[in-house]
Amino acid sequence: MRVRPGVWVADFGQNASGWVRLEDLRPAGTRTVLEYGEHVGPDGDLDTSHLDSHRPGEPAKIFSQRDEVISAVNGGVFEPRHTVHGFRYVRITRPDGDLDPAGLSMQVVHTDLDRTGEFACSDEDLNALHRIGEWSFLGNAVDVPTDCPTRERLAWTGDYQVFASTATRLRDVLGFSRKWLKSVRDDQLEDGRIANFSPDGRRIKNHLDDQFAMMTGSAGWGDAIVAVPWDLYEAYGDKQVLEENWDAMVRWIHWALDKARTTRHHDRVKACPEPEPFEKYLWDGTFHWGEWTEPKKRDAEGNLVDPVQDNPMAWFMEDKGEVGTAYLYRSTRTLARIAGVLGRHAEQHEYDVLADAVRDAWRQAFLRTGGRTAADTQASYVRALAFGLLSEAEKAPATERLVQLIREAGTHLGTGFLSTGYLLPVLVENGRADVAYELLFQRTSPSWLYMVDKDATTIWESWEGIDQDGAAHESLNHYSKGTVLRFLHEYTLGLRQAQGSVAWQSIVIAPLPGPGISWARGSHETPQGTISVHWHLDRDELRIDADIPARTTARVVFPDGTEYTAGPGRFRESATLPGDRIPISAAY
Repeated sequence: MRVRPGVWVADFGQNASGWVRLEDLRPAGTRTVLEYGEHVGPDGDLDTSHLDSHRPGEPAKIFSQRDEVISAVNGGVFEPRHTVHGFRYVRITRPDGDLDPAGLSMQVVHTDLDRTGEFACSDEDLNALHRIGEWSFLGNAVDVPTDCPTRERLAWTGDYQVFASTATRLRDVLGFSRKWLKSVRDDQLEDGRIANFSPDGRRIKNHLDDQFAMMTGSAGWGDAIVAVPWDLYEAYGDKQVLEENWDAMVRWIHWALDKARTTRHHDRVKACPEPEPFEKYLWDGTFHWGEWTEPKKRDAEGNLVDPVQDNPMAWFMEDKGEVGTAYLYRSTRTLARIAGVLGRHAEQHEYDVLADAVRDAWRQAFLRTGGRTAADTQASYVRALAFGLLSEAEKAPATERLVQLIREAGTHLGTGFLSTGYLLPVLVENGRADVAYELLFQRTSPSWLYMVDKDATTIWESWEGIDQDGAAHESLNHYSKGTVLRFLHEYTLGLRQAQGSVAWQSIVIAPLPGPGISWARGSHETPQGTISVHWHLDRDELRIDADIPARTTARVVFPDGTEYTAGPGRFRESATLPGDRIPISAAY
């Protein structure tokens, strides 16, 4: 598209990582400028203003991805090999010449990861959601797992901590992830803290006076050193990934435990100068990013309110101990499990005891009677239910309150970076599959299908990535909210690994047909072989066809509760679907 004399904007139809190949550079001496971005304005011209950096009291830092080439010979070809851009659109400026669109092409670049998971169903919107989620991951799988391929291009530990388990369902990421974990270990600070991103070009471990060093060591981010190796072990059965990260895990957990013991949040000190005995296991006295990127609220004029930008000091000083202590519990418990796998039985007992103490501290500080959390947010209930912080008796009222908060938000999610991936599974596993599917099919913001309706080709960083006026906000290629893809595989398709299983030796096939979904099919390449599942509805009858590889056993559960033990080999059976179409069953 020619937007003005000498300026064209090309739309490649897909946000991705890579570069452009431009043929016919015109006569020698012709200058051509290429600028890359994810969005165009109403006039069709490239708009990258949503990626500019703004800090209170400082001038904006203007974002730019730009290549400039001067042809050395007539009709040369430009294709850079020592850079990568994140883009869907390219603005080409060539004041002294024409542009032949046939000579312009996008070269998509990502790490060569073998596909391991397939998903499709009768609902084209869910297929589109799966497609944009996978594109978003691939756009950020360029040598390391980055947060976005445009502005930062940093392998933030928090991003991969939330997405690694989903990544294993899409591609073979064992080697890719082990390579990245080596960088995480290399960047670990002497005191045990894990850097916010690795590789860390700022080398925070050698510059502890840097302001960013004060923001290093956050729950949910540093916990990647425990969570990612464990996800890989469960998916691939590779003990080596646990062994090679053991020392780094232990150093991280002991740093966090030390900070829980020796620091307190200033609000807690003000309320009670003398700490309660349980507080030595509360991790609330150091910096945490918190839930991060929860849906923004609006002011009286309807403008989005960003607490980080509007009052960064208040946000920085906010008590995020609920998040910190919950993650300290989960990581300590996981470390105990890892110790057991590695035959470190004394350490397994030690970390199990510590995990129990941290869980008790979380409950005393952040849980009220009747399963209510002190924070009383969607994220806090999701985390409590997903991490095992509640008793059996508390799960039902906590779920009821979670659903109430969802309803109060107009049946919209209110979760952010850390807990969104657990939201739908938690609802299903606690008897509210109906609400899970209502959220999945929600079409107004904040929701996943709002992105689909706005023609997103990758997952956005902000739930409001493109607003109702068509303006862009923040990165338009951030894969973290794409954790919903795992729900499509594990619940809509119904294929998941059994609890306690490693390397897919034991699986569950339990389809959960959502409203209007008449079939789903998919497969997963496991260390044991290929598992394939296809279910379809014929009126009120659900039929499941599955292929189960050698050394694998399956528990097949129909929505009416009928169960079979199957495998290896072919499985074909059918059962009548309950009248409510979305069954509430202990099988889920």
